[in-house]
Order: sequence, then structure tokens, then C-alpha cells
Amino acid sequence: MTPSQPFSGSAKEDANFEKEARSLESSVGVGFVEDPVMEGRVWRKLDHRVLPVMTMFYLLSFLDRTNVGNARVAGLQTDLGMSNKQYSIALTVTYVPYILSELPSNLMLKAVGPHLMLPTMLTLWGIVTALQGIVDSYSGLLACRFFIGLLEGGVFPGLVLYLSYFYPRYKMNTRITLFFSSASLSGAFSGILAYGIIRMDGIGNRPGWSWIFILEGLFTFLFGLSSYFVFPRSLEKTWFLSPEEKAYVKGKLLEDTHKEEEVFTWKEVIEAFKLPQLWLLGMAFFFAATILFGLAYFSPSIIQGLGYTAADAQLMSVPPYAVACIVALIASFISDRYRCRGIVCIVSVLFCAIGFAMFLGSQSKRVQYGSLFFSVTGAYMAAPTQATWNANNASPQTRRATVIAMGFILANSGGIVATWLLGSLSPAPRYTKATITLLVFSLLAALFSVLNLLYLRVQNGKKAERRKTMSREDEEPGLGNHSAWYIYNL
Repeated sequence: MTPSQPFSGSAKEDANFEKEARSLESSVGVGFVEDPVMEGRVWRKLDHRVLPVMTMFYLLSFLDRTNVGNARVAGLQTDLGMSNKQYSIALTVTYVPYILSELPSNLMLKAVGPHLMLPTMLTLWGIVTALQGIVDSYSGLLACRFFIGLLEGGVFPGLVLYLSYFYPRYKMNTRITLFFSSASLSGAFSGILAYGIIRMDGIGNRPGWSWIFILEGLFTFLFGLSSYFVFPRSLEKTWFLSPEEKAYVKGKLLEDTHKEEEVFTWKEVIEAFKLPQLWLLGMAFFFAATILFGLAYFSPSIIQGLGYTAADAQLMSVPPYAVACIVALIASFISDRYRCRGIVCIVSVLFCAIGFAMFLGSQSKRVQYGSLFFSVTGAYMAAPTQATWNANNASPQTRRATVIAMGFILANSGGIVATWLLGSLSPAPRYTKATITLLVFSLLAALFSVLNLLYLRVQNGKKAERRKTMSREDEEPGLGNHSAWYIYNL
């Protein structure tokens, strides 16, 4: 199957659909440049129908996972009698099932179908999020955090894989950033929400922090139920594209990749683990994600440590995330327009390094607050571009699904490190050891991004030499990204 048709109907229907797409591809030529009207129309329709749903999924995922940082500032840790170490344990408990569920979830997505699996996960974690608002013990919080991690683990890798069923590789970064930007928006949004919600303190004999969980979890639950009716099942099952438009998209995907395997095979899973680009970019993923999750969980506490009240700290966390959202979208446009994933990854983590150097080297509260505009922006620029770069350079489908999941497993391992760096191992308000560590991690993320860029450039050179000595028909089928005609995105 092609990357856009993992959940279609019968084998006969799939064969007819692919034949139609190839016929259309032949008739209009490579790249379909002769039909700019169709080009604009199909992607606009997909952007309007697919991306908003994906954006809400990831916004709610990130919001419900990280709003514990806002609840902490609002009194969660004090009311439950938790030490800094216990708070870090509660965050760590989220990531253990989160990491363990990512690869199985991505491999199951094809069999179950995204239109069923993803809405079910969303609905269930909305219930668990709301239940956090009624816990009255540390053990109750741990149980909720465990199930949130278990249910949310497959969301981001699943959404990235699902996106590859509709868009060719060179259009991926802007789309991934559009829905990932909801993560930076959630950082701003959660601050505004928390500022208002904590004023409900005492209503229903519940503290203000509990209403953060209850109201946000309730909204997630309701959106999860509605998403069963709006989530497009697959390209073939979309109701908003005409047969000609579906065939056009199919042709673009066939042009961009190669024929996919028709059934799941463990051979492709093993093949994914052999790819050097998985591990080179995976290390950059790990270091950059440690930065991102550290800031996501602790930026309200960092800002409170600069002398702001709990309520004002919620509001002051909004501007850095708002700026990060805008800059990340600009960076993704540049990445897609000039196909320069590696350069954007490198520049983004260097932004982080600048921010941590400012926070570490200055005693001025204003400079320390200003440093967040660099570090938060860099972190939220890096994540979607790394996710795109990772997904762009693996094929066929099972291999790509494995690479995507493994990238996020390494990233969320960084999340575990982040939960201990700030607060437990490095005390407030200066977080000196944590800041030094994150500064080093920024530079290491840049280094591994450079190494991945150089490796892929060398491999593209070797493929160019192979293409001079053979035709595409001479090449054995099923090579996926090892094909001489599969050009790695740099």
C-alpha cells in the first residue's frame, strides 16, 4: 500500500485506485505542474479538514499532560503534601507507560484505524485528566499520571504517521508545525486558563488547582466524543474530495515515495533499527526534548522564582509561548520552501543555548525572563522540524512507523530526565545545575543534527552515483528508503 492508503477497502478497490492515480500521474506529468488549480485546491481542502482536528488532538494532549505545572503553582504540591522529589516521581510515572506504548500504538494504528483508535484514546484520557481534580492523596495522583501517560503515548507519533497518509514529504514540515504549534499555544493557553480557573478556589469545596484538571479534562472528554464523527478515516474514505482529487493526491504520494508493503512484517521493524539516521537524529531528539519538557513543566515555577505571585506567574508564562508559536511557523515555512530541515534544527537548538547562557550569566530578573523567549522559542522550533525530518527519511510504511515511534521514545526519555533536572536535582530559583545541563544538551543536539545532515548528504551522493549506472526498472522492489531514487530530505 502507499502511505496514503493503509485503511482502505478491498484489495481490488486498492488496485483500481492506484491504477487511476498512476494514470492521472502519467497524463499530467511529473509534479503535476500543468494543473496549479488542482494543486492549490486539494491541499487547501485537506488543510481545512484534516489539520484542525489534528491540532486540537495535540493541543489537548499537551495541555492535559503539562497543566500539572500550573496546578503546582496554584497549590497542588502543598495541598497533597508532596516534596520536590515526589513531584518529580509523579511526572516520571507519566513517561514510563508513555514511552512503552508509543511503538505498539503506532504499529496498531494500521490494524485498528486512526478514526477509531485516536478518538478513543482522547476520550479516555479526558476522563482521567478530570479525575486528577478529585484526588486527595499522592497515590491517587500517581495512578492518574500513569494512565494519562498510557493513553497519550501514541498520540504524537500516530498523528505524524497519519499525516504522511495525506501529504508528500516536502509538504510535511509546515503541517506538522501547524498542529505542533498547538503545544506552544497550550503553554500560553494554560497560563491564561489557570489564571482564571484558580479564582474558582472554594467552589464545590474544591481548591482552585483541582478545577484546572476538572474543566480541562471535561472539555477533552467532550471533544473526544465529537471527534468520532469528524476524523477522516483515510484518503479513500474522505467525503470532501472528488475521485479526481483523491487520485491527484495519490499520484503525488506515489511520485514522492515508492509502493508500500501491503502487510505488516517484522523484517521492516528490524530494518528500521538498522538506520543510522534514526539514531543520529534520535540523540538530537533526546537532548532537545529534555529542554522542551523541562520548560513545559517548570516555566511557571521559573517565572514565580523571579518574584511574581502565583497568579501573575501564570500570565507571564504566556508571551514566550506566543512568540514561540509565531517563530516556529515561520521556521517551518522556510524548512518546507527551501527543504532545509537540518539547518532549521541546528539554528533552533542554538537559540536554546543562547537563552540558557543568558539565564545562567545574568543576575537581572528582566534578562532572566527575556532568556525564556530564546529557550522556549528554540525548543518549539526544534520539535516539529525534528519530527518531520525523522518521518521524511524512512520508507515503506512499517519501517517509517517504527522510525517515527522510536524517535518519540527517545524524545520522551528526555522528558523523564527533565522531570528530575529542575527542582529535585537543581533547586529553585536559579536552577544552576539544570541550566548548565540544558545548555550542554542544546550544543549536543546541534552536534547530532550536524552529523545527521552530513550522513544524509553523503548517502544522497552515493545514490546519485548508482542512478548513473542503472535504470529504475533494474532496481529490485521493496528497497524503500534504500532505493537509489529515494532522495533523503536534508
